[in-house]
Amino acid sequence: MLLLNYAHPLTAEQIEQVVALTGSQPEVRTIAVQADRSQAFGPQAGALADAAGLSAEAWQTTPLLINPPGLAPLALALLAEVHGRCGYFPPIINLRPIAQSLPPRFEVAEIINLQALREAARAKR
Repeated sequence: MLLLNYAHPLTAEQIEQVVALTGSQPEVRTIAVQADRSQAFGPQAGALADAAGLSAEAWQTTPLLINPPGLAPLALALLAEVHGRCGYFPPIINLRPIAQSLPPRFEVAEIINLQALREAARAKR
């Protein structure tokens, strides 16, 4: 599994939490994100997907897990771009703050299966 990390670097503890939730040791590829709010997010999302360094075949055959950028509009644009390249919504990591931790720390709360959410929602049409 390839974990495309578009957020802060993940700690060893967070990677262990991903392993516990997925049963798989991911290859982590951290991709720097610096959103330019004065420019359209569509092209920026495309550039972020390109930065993963995957071929067209790899997008369609590599098991993916995404840690999306923190800026919601950019994260959504990136997910649309990734969906277009791989043909499905990839699962994403949900990080949550650890209560009363000083300095602030985050843990993996869940892996969200976006494709399963989409399929379940289709039944509500």
